[in-house]
Amino acid sequence: MAIPFVREIDFEYGKVEQVSPLLRRVIANNPGPFTFVGTGVYIVGKGEVAVIDPGPYDEVHFDALKEALKGETVKYVLVTHGHSDHSPLARPLAEWAGCKVYAKDCGKPTAKGELGSEDDVGFSPDELVKDGDLFSGPGWTLEVIETPGHTCSHICFDLKEENACLSGDHIMGWSTTIVAPPDGDMADYFKSLDKIEDRNFETLWPTHGSPIETKAFVKEFIQAYRQHRQQREDGVIAQMQAGNTDIKEMVKVMYIGLEERLFPAACLSLLGHMGKLIAEGRVTCDDEMPIVQSNFQLVEVSA
Repeated sequence: MAIPFVREIDFEYGKVEQVSPLLRRVIANNPGPFTFVGTGVYIVGKGEVAVIDPGPYDEVHFDALKEALKGETVKYVLVTHGHSDHSPLARPLAEWAGCKVYAKDCGKPTAKGELGSEDDVGFSPDELVKDGDLFSGPGWTLEVIETPGHTCSHICFDLKEENACLSGDHIMGWSTTIVAPPDGDMADYFKSLDKIEDRNFETLWPTHGSPIETKAFVKEFIQAYRQHRQQREDGVIAQMQAGNTDIKEMVKVMYIGLEERLFPAACLSLLGHMGKLIAEGRVTCDDEMPIVQSNFQLVEVSA
């Protein structure tokens, strides 16, 4: 089952758009291979509002948010996770608005020089949240859903009145999600996909790109997302059975057509799969904290 990606999006940088009855969105001008057209900042409600994932620190983007929020009270600044395309503007926006920043945690920075080495650095929330916590304002209610996987501290938000999920980077319409250890965990990611599917949302609103809409399509999309990950895992096993235990070499075989600049991200995703297989006892590794260059061995299963 191919993932039915949604890559069409009509937008203008810095412009506030009413994308649903309770949601407005402002997209930051930070396009890239991991951000698509940029970070979509969601404003929930009218009058007394919450802002989700304020995005990167950029004066033009900050001014656009302040213009969009003029005359309103920002009750909460909420962050799905601490990555550098989501969290740096959280503190300045909260200070400007006179409110607090809420998130599950600040995550685990990756090793210097690796993908995401600057992510989470300098970010910490004022208040820690947990599964089931509620935030509300006039006519709107958000529930925290803990969805570890992309990062250990990733959360989504259930917008009750619209049966919609603000999904951060957990599920994106335009691309698959990177699950990069040590902050990312593939076993957790599979469980979190199940958790979101079980809620039968009408719409998923990712931080990057267009929404995934209608219950039937949301379900189909999540199932395709999960199947894609399972196929990657099966591919890792097949490569190891063929005698290839080097992650970098696996990427060359398994990611045909991938731009070379994205190879490090693909390597980390396969490392994530290795971590899951190690936890399940299907693969072993000489290193207690495996890295891309580690020596991996497939566990032989007796007939």
